[in-house]
Amino acid sequence: MTETVLKLQQIKRWFGDGDKRLHVLKGVDLEIHKGEIVALVGPSGSGKSTLLYVTGLLDQPSSGSLFLAGRSCASMKEKERTLMRRQYLGFVYQSHLLLPDFSALENVMMPQLIGGTRPARAKEKALQLLDKMGLKSRAKHRPGELSGGEQQRVAIARALVNEPQLLLADEPTGNLDPKTSEKVFMALLNMVRETGLSALIATHNPDLAAQMDRRVSLQNGVLVEEA
Repeated sequence: MTETVLKLQQIKRWFGDGDKRLHVLKGVDLEIHKGEIVALVGPSGSGKSTLLYVTGLLDQPSSGSLFLAGRSCASMKEKERTLMRRQYLGFVYQSHLLLPDFSALENVMMPQLIGGTRPARAKEKALQLLDKMGLKSRAKHRPGELSGGEQQRVAIARALVNEPQLLLADEPTGNLDPKTSEKVFMALLNMVRETGLSALIATHNPDLAAQMDRRVSLQNGVLVEEA
């Protein structure tokens, strides 16, 4: 039986109280299995980012159950949530969010150092990932010296360096031109498939969504499986 990496059951998230309460997620159910890449689609304002924040343990659901790697996480305290994020999750955002004063290599080393990896090992692993992303020759460059596509590939390497079980990506190529977007996205998919992890990737691009294993659409606060 295929291992379930993520399971959401009737996840609801609302903001405000009383008559001013805004219901964004109205009962989301989702399972993602090991090695599965799922596209999350839906119009702007449908709640995709909210769902990713809840799934990534950056925000707590108002109600419902969330299981990550078999562990119930919805009611965890912040310290436990931080440890779960560090151990099981990787994040890629629309904006690369690299540290501007550090090189590409140092940016990819950082999550490892925070997790207690020895500097020599962190450097070795970061260089391996940058090489796979076609950036070994750019390892010593700071973000300001890299193109937008290169910066996002560094961000992908950083997200994968601690070998998470689940990658969450929010419009990871949304700020790039179409040609660069496709190149970076294929690099992301290839790395995810090579490492065998699972991924939930929000995108507005139907061509990119079609290249994933399946597609779910967020409509009126619930997820609908698309053909």
